[in-house]
Amino acid sequence: MADRKRFEGRVALVTGGRTGIGRAAARRLLSEGAEVITVQRSEDSEFECIQADFSQPGAAEMVINEVIQRTGRLDILINNAGMMTESGIESMSVSDWEKNISVNLTTPFLLIRAALPHLRKTGGCIVNTGSIEGISPNPMHAAYSATKAGLHGLTRSVAVDHGHEGIRCNAVAPGWIDTELNVNMIDNLPNADTFKDDIKKIHPIRRTGTPEEAAALICFLASDDASFITGQVYTVDGGRMTQLSMP
Repeated sequence: MADRKRFEGRVALVTGGRTGIGRAAARRLLSEGAEVITVQRSEDSEFECIQADFSQPGAAEMVINEVIQRTGRLDILINNAGMMTESGIESMSVSDWEKNISVNLTTPFLLIRAALPHLRKTGGCIVNTGSIEGISPNPMHAAYSATKAGLHGLTRSVAVDHGHEGIRCNAVAPGWIDTELNVNMIDNLPNADTFKDDIKKIHPIRRTGTPEEAAALICFLASDDASFITGQVYTVDGGRMTQLSMP
């Protein structure tokens, strides 16, 4: 982990910061000097946090206002919280479709909208966690793929509309990352060892990624090292999207 203090004096808000990529990003930001606040439904025992249910009206505005009340500023917004429903289009209920849209796309939009006046003051930045499935979907992931593609589009729109105000907006598109959720899913498969071997083969570097590797890219994009980068969606996937499948 880097020893540089790229974020000293800055305040970062990380949604979904209690686990996985969000937790790794929060730890990296903290290690480099940021004051970090995470937000999710449950308590965070490691970081200062705000408990919020984004399905409730006004939750996004409440969270941003709470950050400002506590710290007086906001420099970095990491929209990382997300969900996935596995279902074909014909079998997916409208309520499940709308829930995916709400969590993966509408909530980032509402948080960005509420954060913009404060990011304008600090010359702040936004990093959204998209997905390679926003580029090419896996089977039975119509809602997830659609919302992540939408988030990529929102990322570019925010960059275009607010770049002149000194606000940058980028996204990362992770591939297979060994989050707790993915690791537990594999371990519970009857053919876990075979699955692990097979999934390594679809990556040119012959392994899956770690949350810390995705977080490194998030934090780079949030830092002044990326001061001339905006409106971009960066894959972090071990080359998976580059390698053609076998015939």
